[in-house]
Amino acid sequence: MSEPAPLVRRAAVEGLGTAALVAVVVGSGIQATELTRDVGTQLLANSLATVFGLGVLIAFLGPVSGAHFNPAVTLAAWYTGRRTGDGPDLRDVTVYVPAQVVGAIGGAVLADAMFGKPLVAFSTHERWAGHLWLAEVVATAGLVWLIFGLTRAGRAHLAPPLVAAYIGAAYWFTSSTSFANPAVTIGRAFTDTFAGIAPTSVLPFLAAQLIGAAAGLGLVAVSFGSPFTAGEGEVVPHAAQHPSAGSTEESALAR
Repeated sequence: MSEPAPLVRRAAVEGLGTAALVAVVVGSGIQATELTRDVGTQLLANSLATVFGLGVLIAFLGPVSGAHFNPAVTLAAWYTGRRTGDGPDLRDVTVYVPAQVVGAIGGAVLADAMFGKPLVAFSTHERWAGHLWLAEVVATAGLVWLIFGLTRAGRAHLAPPLVAAYIGAAYWFTSSTSFANPAVTIGRAFTDTFAGIAPTSVLPFLAAQLIGAAAGLGLVAVSFGSPFTAGEGEVVPHAAQHPSAGSTEESALAR
């Protein structure tokens, strides 16, 4: 059992990984809209790029920080591990979450810069409707159910392809196109492009995502039992602690 990476390094990886994720989402959206005017084709290109980028990031950076890249997942990992000490503690949470948010904003700015767009242009894409908020609850609940369910079932090594596949599917089966990530939602408010969300639409999305994360943990309990006991592959914050069990056991990435 090796020691986990220092918190500063893990936080840096959380920020960089979230930035890379948002750069993929926003950049592929810009590219798609410049290549075609067909909205279906644009969404297909955007979703495929996200699937491939997502899988790479989970496999690549999971061994360092756990590849949360998502405040909802970080909070869920803290909640499930708070009694056993296997999850991130409050100090980790208070460092991870700001790093994720800053990274998401940086990723949006980077994507705009790569395509010659204004570096900071708040989105004008209003996403304000009850069915969109319901979609975010469903998308986030499904993501948390999958991530924590995989670890409980001892199948966490399948996280890179399965989490990526889920997000790709959720692009299409949810009306919101599955943001499912508070940090990414905030970051996407900083780009007035295909993937953007107006700042006035952000708060309801964040609330829906947190509700969805709680619902996802409820689904895990129903499916695999409660409490989250040690030895069942529970989500933990640092894959470096369990290299023999697969470097992405606790990878928890979301768009």
